[in-house]
Amino acid sequence: MRITTRLALLALALLSYLPAARADEGMWLPLLLKQLNEADMQSKGLKLTAEQIYSVNQGSLKDAVVQFGGGCTGEIISDQGLLLTNHHCGYSQIQQHSSVEKDYLTNGYWAMNQDQELPNPGLTATFIVRMEDVTSQVLAGVPTQGIAEADREKMVQANIARVAQAAVQGTHYESFIRPFYNGNEYYMFVTEVFEDIRLVGAPPSSIGKFGGDTDNWAWPRHTGDFSIFRIYAGPDNKPAAYSKDNKPFKPRHHLPISLNGIKPGDFTLVFGFPGRTNEYLTSWGVDEVYSLSNPAKIKVRDAKLRLLDQDMKASDKVRIQYAAKYASIANYWKKWIGETRGLKKLDAVNRKKEQDAKFIQWAQKGTEAQKAAYGPLLPELEKNYRAVRDYTLARDYVTEAALGIELLAHANSLLPLVDMVEKKAPAADLATAVGKAKKGILGFFRNYSVSTDQKVAAALLPLYADGTPTALLPAYVKNLQKQYTGKTGWTTYVNSLYSKSKLTTEASTQAVLDEVGKGNVQTLADDPAMQLIRAIVTNYRATILPNYTTYTDNITLLQRTYVAGLRQMQTDRKFYPDANSTLRVAYGQVATYEPADGVKYDYYTTLDGIMEKADPTNPDFEVPARLAELYKTKDYGPYAVNGTVPVAFIATNHTTGGNSGSPVINGNGELIGTNFDRNWEGTMSDIMFDPDRVRNITLDVRYMLFVVDKYAGAGHLVKEMTLVGGPNGTATPEASKEVKKMKVKRKEKEKA
Repeated sequence: MRITTRLALLALALLSYLPAARADEGMWLPLLLKQLNEADMQSKGLKLTAEQIYSVNQGSLKDAVVQFGGGCTGEIISDQGLLLTNHHCGYSQIQQHSSVEKDYLTNGYWAMNQDQELPNPGLTATFIVRMEDVTSQVLAGVPTQGIAEADREKMVQANIARVAQAAVQGTHYESFIRPFYNGNEYYMFVTEVFEDIRLVGAPPSSIGKFGGDTDNWAWPRHTGDFSIFRIYAGPDNKPAAYSKDNKPFKPRHHLPISLNGIKPGDFTLVFGFPGRTNEYLTSWGVDEVYSLSNPAKIKVRDAKLRLLDQDMKASDKVRIQYAAKYASIANYWKKWIGETRGLKKLDAVNRKKEQDAKFIQWAQKGTEAQKAAYGPLLPELEKNYRAVRDYTLARDYVTEAALGIELLAHANSLLPLVDMVEKKAPAADLATAVGKAKKGILGFFRNYSVSTDQKVAAALLPLYADGTPTALLPAYVKNLQKQYTGKTGWTTYVNSLYSKSKLTTEASTQAVLDEVGKGNVQTLADDPAMQLIRAIVTNYRATILPNYTTYTDNITLLQRTYVAGLRQMQTDRKFYPDANSTLRVAYGQVATYEPADGVKYDYYTTLDGIMEKADPTNPDFEVPARLAELYKTKDYGPYAVNGTVPVAFIATNHTTGGNSGSPVINGNGELIGTNFDRNWEGTMSDIMFDPDRVRNITLDVRYMLFVVDKYAGAGHLVKEMTLVGGPNGTATPEASKEVKKMKVKRKEKEKA
């Protein structure tokens, strides 16, 4: 495949947006780096060309980056498909392999040969083969005005399906198309998806989660947040379902690992799949997040986390069952708290109001066409944001509180069976659906504690009932409020609910499903858990969702026009598209930062800091005996610097969720760390970036190597990797042909 002249023309068309954005802000499309970012990146220390970062014609950095599962990033670090990501990204896989007898969460796991590497059904690693602007194809025949947003979206989706299918027809590749700039542009991603991914190594949680929730979203950090997997392929090196006969995948490129370390001002490049940002919201959009949605979700998760924590500490079985779920719930709970604090510090709502005022002024001073297109825009946005507030709140309480109760979420997953029987679906279709449901409940009950969930329900149901606007609460729930009154009312109801429901155990649920398979749905329909969730979901679909959708569709339509107007208004600004789980480049530099008056944080942490935080009475700060022994004897191997081991560092890269596990690469194209977090004060960067406050947190690759080699004794894995530099300035071992090739290509480009 060769880059087309059409792509080059597209890039030239974007040159009007070349003036720099704020320092280090942006999540940039790799295929446009040459035109938009290469010069700026090289001025900050990049020694590579844009084509060495992204190319469809030859191996490049992009060929060492994968989307890991559905929500993280990973990087290839050997020519045998070795994959590095975060410990928290591999956490659910580690948990699935764990039991009380084989507690890999607590003790870690290391495969000492490839036969010991553990398969993970359902886990994928996705490479981007190429990207392409397909805006004209997707918007072909779609009216620009006079059409409802829902109707427009149907036409767009039909075009997307046609274009995406045609792009990969007759190949083993897959493809998807995503909107950019709120639907003003569309890009296609052709992918290669591998499905045989095996667990190779994971440190104990006392390393991989050191600091726990106490340190989460905080700096300084001392977390060894990494896990190692391996991609396997069929005999043709193409994706294949799991088979013992599969072989380690041979990548087009793998990242050499630098032992040379970092210092302030060093160039850093984060290459990954950031999940979601909303940088171009109006003041009403920011206020909705700040004053409405975040506070409600934080309140619900506060209550749930407190109860889960108590039961997990009281039982090893519950701890293992809920480890991954707790981590997932806690992660965004603390993020939302930090985001809200950051937005307050920035006075974000008022700053957005200033931008809104400037936009209105610009629209009114323009041509007649400009006035017509953009003049009424912001008043309409305000009207729709105000109208949707109650529906947004009601939606949040359904998803966070009602469906945050596992029994109700479980019942909701079975609700389609009731509908099928009542609508007299064909017997064969019903049998298939029942079969799928039976398989699904096996996994559910493996990680379910009914006593824990009952406590959660007693806490969350009153939050749901009290937090939902009264007019949007189901009549069924209002009747419960009248029937079960006083301080213990909801607890009394919950005790009755869990004692009478047949959906609280695997055996009784299977028996209910057997009846459904025979066409007898009454037992399931009459179950109190089903009655409650059916009332909530029915009300949600009839009363909340239609109105929520109407107003958010209006906001989507208006926001698309608003972003188009912003790009016309701010011709001196270089715009980047919001994150949407597609491959992006963020670049910056290693830097200290000052989060508050009189407070200044250095740019790195070390093993010394781990030992200073060590506290055997606090599960967040337990230190493994083996690590303490290595510290005592100073047995650090080639990974030491000034008598200790570097653990983590910070830089100014613009990152978000989904960048977890992303490679952090130096100016030479070498891996220097793995991105795993942001500072708490900087989490508002999903909505508003501030270069003084935003820092991404990276695991120093030397700590990863130290743990693998010296702590775990898995030196065979290190031997697979290409290590460059080191204390003596020589390759350790010698730089691979891959590194030499990159240097040759760079020199050739410089001469050209």
